[in-house]
Amino acid sequence: MSEVINRLIDGDYTVATAESCTGGMIASTIVDVPGASDCFNEGYITYSNEAKMKNLGVKDSTLMAHGAVSVETATEMAKGVRAKAKSDFGLSSTGIAGPGGGSPKKPVGLVYIACAYGDNKCVVKELHLKGNRTTVRENATKEALLLLEKCIYKVEE
Repeated sequence: MSEVINRLIDGDYTVATAESCTGGMIASTIVDVPGASDCFNEGYITYSNEAKMKNLGVKDSTLMAHGAVSVETATEMAKGVRAKAKSDFGLSSTGIAGPGGGSPKKPVGLVYIACAYGDNKCVVKELHLKGNRTTVRENATKEALLLLEKCIYKVEE
């Protein structure tokens, strides 16, 4: 994943993270790379709905209508952290890592990742991950950083 961080640094871009199910793994993976302080602004672990609203500006109406694990919430998290941190990219994750907490409509392993950038753009990806809690979190982190890389390429096109 160091390639993604190096692309941020080389492009003089910044990123901020808003994490729920990954619990800081995305931020940790970023700061594991030497030089990350040149591109990483800040990160939030917003596990509760209250934290999502207070720190990221996620609307109560969004949470009530769609739930914490949704395209809409992931989008508001990514846009909210990007605005709050004044960064070029906002990266978010929200999902159900398990082993409990799932439902037929929203099963364990359902994760939404989002990347906000540019002029109010946001790309959201729905993941259906398999494995135990740690595996789901690790794979969501990898997917989020790959999504960030794709968004960097879009900015540079």
